Amino acid sequence: MTSAVVHAGDALPLTLPGLLRARVEERGEAPLLTCDDDTLTYAEAERRSAWLARGLVAAGVGPGRHVGLLHPNGTAFVVGWLAATRLGAVAVPLSTFSKAGELRTLLRNADVGLLLAATSYRSQDHVAALREALPGFDPSAAPPLLDPTAPVLRRIAFSDPGAGVHPEWSVAALEEAGAGVDPDLVAAMGRSVSAGDRLTIVHTSGSTSDPKGVVHTHGALIRHLDNLNQIRRYTPEEILFSNSPFFWIGGLAYSLLGTLVAGAHLVCSNATEAADVLDLLERERPTLVNGFAQTVAHLPEDPSFAGRDLRSIRRGNLYPILPKEARPADPELRHAMLGTTETGSVCLVSEDESDQPEHRRGSFGRPAPGFEARVVDPDTQGVCGAGETGELWLRGPFLMEGYYGRERWETFDAEGWYRTGDLVHVDDDGFFYFQGRRGDMIKTSGANVSPREVEAAILDLTGLVAHVLGLADEARGQVVAAAIRVPTGRELDPEELRARLAACLSAYKVPRRYLLLADDEVPVLSSGKLDKATLEAMFDAA
Repeated sequence: MTSAVVHAGDALPLTLPGLLRARVEERGEAPLLTCDDDTLTYAEAERRSAWLARGLVAAGVGPGRHVGLLHPNGTAFVVGWLAATRLGAVAVPLSTFSKAGELRTLLRNADVGLLLAATSYRSQDHVAALREALPGFDPSAAPPLLDPTAPVLRRIAFSDPGAGVHPEWSVAALEEAGAGVDPDLVAAMGRSVSAGDRLTIVHTSGSTSDPKGVVHTHGALIRHLDNLNQIRRYTPEEILFSNSPFFWIGGLAYSLLGTLVAGAHLVCSNATEAADVLDLLERERPTLVNGFAQTVAHLPEDPSFAGRDLRSIRRGNLYPILPKEARPADPELRHAMLGTTETGSVCLVSEDESDQPEHRRGSFGRPAPGFEARVVDPDTQGVCGAGETGELWLRGPFLMEGYYGRERWETFDAEGWYRTGDLVHVDDDGFFYFQGRRGDMIKTSGANVSPREVEAAILDLTGLVAHVLGLADEARGQVVAAAIRVPTGRELDPEELRARLAACLSAYKVPRRYLLLADDEVPVLSSGKLDKATLEAMFDAA
């Protein structure tokens, strides 16, 4: 049964060290993670993280210290995450998309004391970025690190140091120093971790300001994921394929922590070639898929796709790779999910995975167990009635502890409500419908336009993903504009689309300006979210 409280009096371990011990006893040599050709079993995760934890202790890491993780999805991330948290340290995942200035901000604002990192990932050279971010960091000289721009940071340990990097800046050197640390000390530190201790700091996207560090505790996040696992029926028999990065809350909590809570098997890929991802899916035979549909949309275009056996996939939201019989006739008639970093991943959800009636089109389900929700008029602060759009406010034990470095009153009101900034309405049956972010709503000639509604209409008519935003206009205040992703070989006539949209949308909602872009032309931030400022500039230049 799901629980609305952290301490439910059942057998669920409410700390990550306790959860790892329990799952190793139950699952042993069963796979925890497969990332391309690398597999990590539960037992190996315990052994390798215990060994690394001794190295962290030798480097001065203990309860409450902040350990950064600059790794793509894979075993190095998981081992580092487990090693830090089993000591009572706080894990701080960092985006592998981060540029030098962004890394400097994240490291400083989160008070990272030790950083576990890959030297590079795809086009990102992390050694060069860190050297630019931290003037006091000389990778060719031995530690420690003394840099005023990140005054807490003392050590960086690369998993794969190459030429020009001193051997002491390595995980191997860290582990060698930890060989003299008593393993019983590490075990004792794990047993001393409590449910209320801080587990992780995960950063928000920073699309309109510097990223905020969201603090989650062991017990609250574990219980929340146990609830979500029961709703999505995620059991030890399932194999989950997810393309969500572990440095964001969806990948870290909904995928990775959710898998550990379930005692299941997580599959992910860093491959750039579609055929390699399809090979992985055929080999590992996932039963459940979750993540960003756009990042698997190219897989059906691979020449080998038609001959692939993906029948093991029974459900999930990566519709392009679902077998035909499991795919929805219309994605808008399946309950979507709403999740935020502050809510520890999903907060609006439904256990019903079937196609819904037309009147429930666009539903995001109901609040997850333990979450109270109300819809509030942003101007009057009055509670909205059914069908009225307002801001989503949430309250409950599974919300974040708060933003790192900020007072609680800056985030929650006196009654404990957190204002999400998301605009929603709720129907008479208690189902919620996401309208967009407060700052994203378009005001044109005095009327409000939800970008999501227009994006959904374009998707329905063309099957193409659109990014809808408001552009400044002297006469109307703003005009609706649509940047549409058009794959190679596909043609789209904006005037024809405008006429088709006029048949299903009010005139003021129909975009007046269009921009056709290839996927690699869509500007994104290091968070992976749309870079709206750059997109607006692209419209200006068009």
